[in-house]
Parts: sequence; C-alpha cells; structure tokens
Amino acid sequence: MTANTATPSAERPARAWHPHVTVATVVAADGRFLLVEEEVAGQRVLNQPAGHLEAGETLQQAAVRETLEETAWHVRLTHFLGVQQWSVGALHFVRFAFAADALRHEPGRPLDAGIIGPRWLSRDEIAAAPNLRSPMVLSTIDDWLAGRQLPLDCVKSLDPVR
Repeated sequence: MTANTATPSAERPARAWHPHVTVATVVAADGRFLLVEEEVAGQRVLNQPAGHLEAGETLQQAAVRETLEETAWHVRLTHFLGVQQWSVGALHFVRFAFAADALRHEPGRPLDAGIIGPRWLSRDEIAAAPNLRSPMVLSTIDDWLAGRQLPLDCVKSLDPVR
C-alpha cells in the first residue's frame, strides 16, 4: 500500500468516534461583533455566525455560507483564528474559527430556521450575556482581540476546487 492510497484498515475500530465539524466567523466593526440570536431547544442564545460543514464545501466556504444564511451579511474572510474542541454531554464539537470583514448586508434576505436575527454587541456585552450558546463564543472573540491572525492557507482542502 502506498502513502497516497486510502484503504480500510483491519486495525480500525468497528465504531469510530465522529465529532461535529463546525465553523464560526468573527466579524468586527466599530468595536462591536456580529452575533446571531437564535432559538435552540426553546431557549434564546447568542452565538457567532456558525454551523456545520456540509459535504462538498471547504471550511472557508462553510464559514462564508453560514454567515450569510444566519445574518444576511456577505463577508470576506481575512484570516484563520484557530481550532477549538468542546464537549457538552455526549456531543463533541471541533470548531474552525475564521475572522472576516463585513461587505454588504441584505436586510430582506430570509434567515435560517430558528434564527431570530443578527446582533452587533461589544465584548463587554457578550461577556455579560447569560445566554451564550457555548464557551467558544467568548473564547473566539478573545482570540480575535488578542490579535491571533493565522493565514487562511493554514486550512487546506485537498479536494478538487468546487
């Protein structure tokens, strides 16, 4: 077997662990950050524009798509912030976070189901909010504020360009 050949392994466990692969986007303007207010399990929570990677897209494409679908903001990714891992109960998430510039807003655009709407909040307002969807929300903002700026090409897709 060559290094470039992917074949099933007899040593692979019968049941592999599959965490949720998600993306998130930090969009900042005038000292505020673009968040999403959404309803999850009957509760209103705040999150970055974020969601699951879909088949056939790169992580970067997923971040741009999720931001548009949840906020009606078109964005341009500027850099990669990093990867976070978080578990709650039996759910496990691996989250790829990007930073982006807001380009254009489509206020009449329908938003994803469960989305109440976009909210622009300061870091202090976010830290004081009792309803953050996860600890990754504030952690990602703090990474951005700390100046973390990894090149976008740190995240590569080896699939053909779509």
